[in-house]
Amino acid sequence: MDSNLIHQFSRREFLQHFGTTMAGVSLSGVFSGDKVFASPASALANYTNPLKPRNSHFPTKAKACIYLYMYGGPSQMDLFDYKPELAKNHGKTIDIEMRRRSIRKEKILGPVRKFKRRGQSGLWCSDAFPYLSQHMDKMAVIKSLYMDSFAHGSANIQMNSGRVLQGHPALGAWIAHGLGSTNKNLPSFVVMLDPRGGPIPGAANWTSGYMPAAYQGTVLRSSGNPILDLTSRTSSTHKMQGERINAINALNGMHLRNHKGYSELVARIASYDLAYQLQSTAPEALDISNESEKTKEMYGLFDKTPDHSIAIPPAHFGRQCLVARRLVERGVRFVQLYSGGGHQQQNWDAHNGVDENLKIHCPEIDRPIAGLLADLEQRGLLDETLIIWGGEFGRQPVFQGNNGGRDHNPKGFTYWMAGAGVNAGTDYGETDELGHEAVVDRHHIRDLHATILHLMGLDHEKLTYHYGGLDQRLTGVVPAAPISPLIS
Repeated sequence: MDSNLIHQFSRREFLQHFGTTMAGVSLSGVFSGDKVFASPASALANYTNPLKPRNSHFPTKAKACIYLYMYGGPSQMDLFDYKPELAKNHGKTIDIEMRRRSIRKEKILGPVRKFKRRGQSGLWCSDAFPYLSQHMDKMAVIKSLYMDSFAHGSANIQMNSGRVLQGHPALGAWIAHGLGSTNKNLPSFVVMLDPRGGPIPGAANWTSGYMPAAYQGTVLRSSGNPILDLTSRTSSTHKMQGERINAINALNGMHLRNHKGYSELVARIASYDLAYQLQSTAPEALDISNESEKTKEMYGLFDKTPDHSIAIPPAHFGRQCLVARRLVERGVRFVQLYSGGGHQQQNWDAHNGVDENLKIHCPEIDRPIAGLLADLEQRGLLDETLIIWGGEFGRQPVFQGNNGGRDHNPKGFTYWMAGAGVNAGTDYGETDELGHEAVVDRHHIRDLHATILHLMGLDHEKLTYHYGGLDQRLTGVVPAAPISPLIS
C-alpha cells in the first residue's frame, strides 16, 4: 500500500484496513526465513533477517554455550590454583603491585581452604566445591589468564566484549551474529541475573553495540513472568495483540523504506514479534514442573540456604542452570548466568573476608553446576554444549583489611571450560609461586575469546562486522589465537 493513501483514511479506517490486509501475514516470518516478513508485497520484504541461521566457519561439535559468570572476581588461589608456597609463607611481608603501578608492602594470606587432587586427571580443587570437584575430569582449567583493568566496571566490559570501553558487542551478540538463531520463538542470546542485583555496568555487558539490536541479550527471569511487562494488563486477547502488532509493524515497515540500514527499527519489528511469541514459548521453556524430582534434586533445588544473612538458597542458581539446559535443548545459542549481585560480599568481591565470601557463594552454585554437568552428560548434550566458568578477574595473594579480604587481581586468574570440543582433564598455564601473576603460558583474555569462538566453529579473524570504517572483531586488532591445548 502506497504511503500517500494514508491521508485518504481516518485513523480508525486505516487501522481496520491494515488489521485485515496484514492478518494473513505471519509475524513469525521475521524468524522463519531469510527475509523479514515473507510476503513480497510487504514493505519489509527486502530486508534480511539478522537472526537467519548461518553455517559455522568450520565443522564443530558445539551447538550452544552456557557461560557461568561469577560476578565480582572469584579467588583462584582458594578454589582451583593450588599454591603450596602461599601456605608456607602465610604472614610474611612482601612488595606487591596492588593497583596499577602502586607497589606496597603487604602480608601474605595463605589459602583459606584445603586442596586435593581430584579424579583420574588429578586436577586440583579445594573443599569449597564438594560436588563440583567430582567433575574435574570433564574440565580444561586455564590458570594463566590476564586482562587490563583493576576496576569491576571496565573489567566486566572487557571480559564480556573484549574492550574496556562500553559500546562494543558482547560475546553472545558476536555468536548470534556468526551463527544466527535456530529457534524462531526464543532469543538467540539469553541472560539471567542474581536476585541481589546485576553486574556493573548493567546492560552494557550483554549489549549488541554497533551491530543489529536483534543480537543483544534478552534478560529472562527463571521464575514468575519470564520477562517483566510481557503480559498485557488489559483485557486484550492474544489474537487481538497479534493484530495490533501487525498494524504497528506495517507502519514501521513503511517508515523503514525511507531509512534503509536502520537496524534498530528492524530489531524493533523483530522484537515485537518475538515478544508476542514469548508469551507462550518462554513460559513453556522456563516451566520446570514436568522435570522429575530426581532431576530437581540433582540441581540442588531442595538444598538449604547457606548459613549467612545475605546468602540465597542453591535453588535459585539451580533453577537457572536447569532452565539453561532447557533453553539450549530448544535451540538457544548462548545463555549467560550471573552469580552474585549488589556490592562486595553480595557477590564474589572478597574485600571484606575471602573465607566468608566463599562460604556464602560456593554452596549457592556448587551443586547446581555439578548437576548441570551431570544432566547434560546423561542426556548426551554435553558433547554439543560448551560450558564456561569464571569472573572478571581474580584476587590478590595478600591480606586486605583486618577480616582476611583479598583485593582485585587482573594479572593472573583462572577459568575453566567443559563440554563440546574441550580437551577434558587439562591443567594449563601457571601463575607465580604465590598465585599473583601469570608466568607460564600467559594468555590475554582475547585468546580466551578466540578459543570460545573456535569451539563454536567461528574463526575470530573472519568473524567481523564493518563499523566506523573498520572490520571490527571481538578480539580487536592486537593479534590473538585460540589456546590449542584446551581444544580436543
